Amino acid sequence: MLQLSDVRAARKRIAGQVHLTPVLSSLRLGERAGVRLLLKCENLQKTGSFKARGALNKVGQLDAAARERGVVTFSAGNHAQSLAWAAHAAGVHAVVVMPTFASPAKVEASRGYGAEVLVHGANGMAALARARELEAERGLTFVHPFDDELVAAGAGTVGLELLEQANDLDVVVVPIGGGGLIAGILVALKESNPKIRVYGVEPVGAASMRKSLDAGHAERLEVVDTIADGLAAPMAGEMNYEIVKRYADDVVLIDDAAIAEAVRELLLNTKLLAETAGATATAAILSGVIPLKKGERVAAIVSGGNVDVAKLVKTIS
Repeated sequence: MLQLSDVRAARKRIAGQVHLTPVLSSLRLGERAGVRLLLKCENLQKTGSFKARGALNKVGQLDAAARERGVVTFSAGNHAQSLAWAAHAAGVHAVVVMPTFASPAKVEASRGYGAEVLVHGANGMAALARARELEAERGLTFVHPFDDELVAAGAGTVGLELLEQANDLDVVVVPIGGGGLIAGILVALKESNPKIRVYGVEPVGAASMRKSLDAGHAERLEVVDTIADGLAAPMAGEMNYEIVKRYADDVVLIDDAAIAEAVRELLLNTKLLAETAGATATAAILSGVIPLKKGERVAAIVSGGNVDVAKLVKTIS
């Protein structure tokens, strides 16, 4: 099981290679929710999302033989970009398999960071299967986008930073795709200050973690349907499920309309450009699906800002 010491080690390992992203307050949005709202801006992170943290931590731990052979992953976008960037910086060849629904902007960005990109499969499971085939065919190291201790530990460094940047936190709200971000943050926060309440948020059309908690074991989804492509993981990570089950105060669901509204509100009221996945935690706070007390100090993780212009116009119009 991932431990606080792993997250602390990851922070030392990636120090100086990622941004210390700001924590901004939003009086207007906070007033709407009746809380003191803070935004942890991972949309301003290198490669445009928190994913850079886990990718750097993982690539940094590869041995010489693994570096020589290269790495492979599957991803709809942000992990693909981050692994491509981290691998290129380390002189490691990266292959990323992206499903056909992946944003064209994220596909091109992954190529731009130096990855060999293969667009394959109509869903995440098909992309995963192809990535595993390439792992065996080429002897590559498979880097899971979320169900990996080193990747989740890197993501957890967001939580360590937040503890130092924001005093007296009552609640932290985290978007969930496969669960790597919330798993790392839960370990960082709950093992440092268990009084902080942590809620996960999933789109209604990609609720793998909520389904897993209800079933009592990690589940896969037959169909994923959400505008939040960054949260369109086809399953909950097994390790992440165990951490969420142990530590999370709850996992709630939010619909696409509320996510789109949060994208607009963040852009208009805070001047932050968040992708749909990155706006999901804010959407949950504004829509009232999380039990919050008036005046509480609440932080939302704005997890990414990699937007496709055409999709952005459609989302905010």
